[in-house]
Amino acid sequence: MNKTEQDYTQALGLDVGTSRIVVARNSERRYEYQAELNAFLTLPYSKLAESLLQKENVFHEVQGPEILVAGNDAQKFAEVFHVETRRPMQNGVLNPREPHSLAVVQRIIAKLIGKAAVEGQKIFFSIPAPTDDEEGSIAYHEASIRQILLELGYEATPIEEGLAIVFGELGGSNYTGIGISCGSGLCNVCLSVLSVPVISFSVPKAGDFIDSQAALATGDLATRLRVVKEQTFHLNGLGNDRVKNALTVYYQEMIMNLVEALRNRISAAQRLPRLDQAIPLVLSGGTVAPKGFLDQFGKALRARDFPVRLSELRVSADPLNSTARGALMAALC
Repeated sequence: MNKTEQDYTQALGLDVGTSRIVVARNSERRYEYQAELNAFLTLPYSKLAESLLQKENVFHEVQGPEILVAGNDAQKFAEVFHVETRRPMQNGVLNPREPHSLAVVQRIIAKLIGKAAVEGQKIFFSIPAPTDDEEGSIAYHEASIRQILLELGYEATPIEEGLAIVFGELGGSNYTGIGISCGSGLCNVCLSVLSVPVISFSVPKAGDFIDSQAALATGDLATRLRVVKEQTFHLNGLGNDRVKNALTVYYQEMIMNLVEALRNRISAAQRLPRLDQAIPLVLSGGTVAPKGFLDQFGKALRARDFPVRLSELRVSADPLNSTARGALMAALC
């Protein structure tokens, strides 16, 4: 087997996120990533529309009277027609109110990873940690993603998203610390000691909460607010721009909710291992990307006593790919 084939058959890491699906590969001692927007829209079917999409190489599938345009191409079409894309996932799991959810996720995953290079090729895929009321839907979601991967020939193993952040970011502290992934659907949290998850949970106020609430406050499309948030937004207090003010208000609510949940869960833990040394806390995910997020999160942490000593508080150097990288590193262990 030559070097190229050996790389091709190595384990993969897959971040199945509400907003994006990302695959991580290890190629010649460096990580490579591919991502697709986890979204779609539908167009009425016609032979002309189908032929034009094929000609333009647009990622699509015909389903009865409709054409599904999925992944990154869906966003391009949404911007042209000034409509919202539809999400096959909501709050970190398959959307039970979206009839196309499983088919869309299956198509996007297949596009990103293809069939296994060898039968039983290893892949670790991210799943959310439980919220207070989401355990049943997580079980269905996990089984569905596992089945998609099994049908493609992979040996699939789930890893909770917060633990994936620990694997991807906290090797320098022997995988001891707090990993937090703030995505679109959920904020996932894991306190790990020597790679063993001690506390793991998620909270539902995350990126989509910010977008939807700010959209209600301003009358704008959530899609437009998401673009503003990702491209130009700076979390540095209120000003004269009503869109940025709305984003600021709901960002602050999301941060306070996350910090309080973290403080309460750690304080309530009955069998927390003794931590003789301070531990790092790392933040990841697209929702932490705006400038000023780390400062606001740090202020919320320092507002009251925190139940464990922290040696470091930082944002991942690559927050959009950290979950996929952590899943890959777990698969390679």
